[in-house]
Amino acid sequence: MKLSLFCIGKLSAAWLRDGAEDYHKRIGRYLPCNITELKECKQGKKADSRRIIELEGEQLLARITPGAYTVALDEKGKLFDSEQLAHFIERHMLEGAPEIAFVIGGPYGLSRDVKQRADMTLSLTPMTLTHQMARLLLFEQVYRAMTILRNEPYHNR
Repeated sequence: MKLSLFCIGKLSAAWLRDGAEDYHKRIGRYLPCNITELKECKQGKKADSRRIIELEGEQLLARITPGAYTVALDEKGKLFDSEQLAHFIERHMLEGAPEIAFVIGGPYGLSRDVKQRADMTLSLTPMTLTHQMARLLLFEQVYRAMTILRNEPYHNR
């Protein structure tokens, strides 16, 4: 099984890039993990957030692998603790799922169409995060999940 991340925009801050890159490499020790960064729609002074969400949603839908179990990240999604996320990933591995695709929208979130395409909507926290911070937190939690599954000492419970 492989993991994929489809996201809008690049990480702008060096500390976010460094952290996400570190966890991306760590995850790669367990599973192939691909990142697809799609162009963030430009926002002018009179940005039409609904139109931006729709345009970014179209980009995402065009790239999500058909047949991938798709998880949309949204603050209103299902909450997992770290062990629940580990069991979620393990279940899909055992069932022979070819891919889990995580989807992170841009600054305005995900379109209705992307959320409808998703097999599940997941929240990292009920608090609002920037889409860039969500990527770092997701990668850390996926790495943590993999160490839980392998009974490695990273997760101290």
